[in-house]
Amino acid sequence: MAAKGWKEIPIGGTITEAGNAKEVKTGSWRVMRPIHDKNKCTSCMLCWLYCPDQAILQTQGHMDGINYDYCKGCGLCSSVCPAKAIEMKAETEFLE
Repeated sequence: MAAKGWKEIPIGGTITEAGNAKEVKTGSWRVMRPIHDKNKCTSCMLCWLYCPDQAILQTQGHMDGINYDYCKGCGLCSSVCPAKAIEMKAETEFLE
């Protein structure tokens, strides 16, 4: 199934069917991208706790990265990180 763009999604991103949130890859809406520095990270998991999109990847309580397919770039993860291990950068820095 092809990913839906913002024009095909109901106003407000309403979830109309149970379990369909995985079908809507909202990462393309992002203006700012969180960059995770593994060397600074203490795996406190506050980023995971506060992320409204469940875009923080973790394995056995350790932060493994960010799922950019779903991250909207809100910056909550960066703002709650006590180790300053997540930096927000403009998405334009990653254009090819």
